[in-house]
Amino acid sequence: MQGRLEGRVAIVTGAGHGIGKAYALRLAAEGAKVVVAELDGAAGEAVAAQLTGEGREAMAVRTDVSDKASVEAMAAAAVARFGRIDILVNNAAIFSTVPMSRSPFDEITVAEWDLMMQVNLKGAWLASCAVVPHMRHQGYGKIINISSTTALKGSASRIHYVSSKAGILGFTKTLAMELGKDNICVNCVAPGSTLSEIDPDESILKLRNTAAAATALKRVQKPEDLTGAIVFFASADSDFITGQTLAVDGGHFLH
Repeated sequence: MQGRLEGRVAIVTGAGHGIGKAYALRLAAEGAKVVVAELDGAAGEAVAAQLTGEGREAMAVRTDVSDKASVEAMAAAAVARFGRIDILVNNAAIFSTVPMSRSPFDEITVAEWDLMMQVNLKGAWLASCAVVPHMRHQGYGKIINISSTTALKGSASRIHYVSSKAGILGFTKTLAMELGKDNICVNCVAPGSTLSEIDPDESILKLRNTAAAATALKRVQKPEDLTGAIVFFASADSDFITGQTLAVDGGHFLH
């Protein structure tokens, strides 16, 4: 039985851990050939090996999304291996695997602010710049950006992260307007508080349970809860949808 993405080639940035890994696994299960673009080279190779061990087609490319040459090399490697690029999931971000200050706005360092923007926002721009020429050539493409419901409602003590994710909302709409003529759809998924950490400590569990108590669906969100939205935006089912943001948070942010 064929999947909804049979014959498609998908790049997932930051796919070596957590939510990004879940995206990669689900896209592969739907038939896509997956490029695991990951700064942590060993983690990326491990995910690619898991997929190939399951009979899927996958490759890992060590990628720093904040570096133009790195993302261009990633796109070139994907085309050299699989011949095309159909889907880009701009998932790479500073959040759980890279330390992030949860401090008042005026206590965050300039260096950390700049790094957050370089990875979370500039990274999505650079990766999109790298893949769009290939999508234009084939007259089809899907770019899926990852924001956060914190960008929709605000969140105290991490203004740099929330600002970067709010930037993704505007980036999505603007890129959708620019690429519509090329038959490239650009959409966004905004996850809620998701238990993506491996072996979370008590403080993390408390944080996630507190968030779950405030949602319409009273349970902790898992990475797998997000993958259906990714597949929808990656598939032909959303071919006439662009510039949209879908909050997947169990009914925490209702708008």
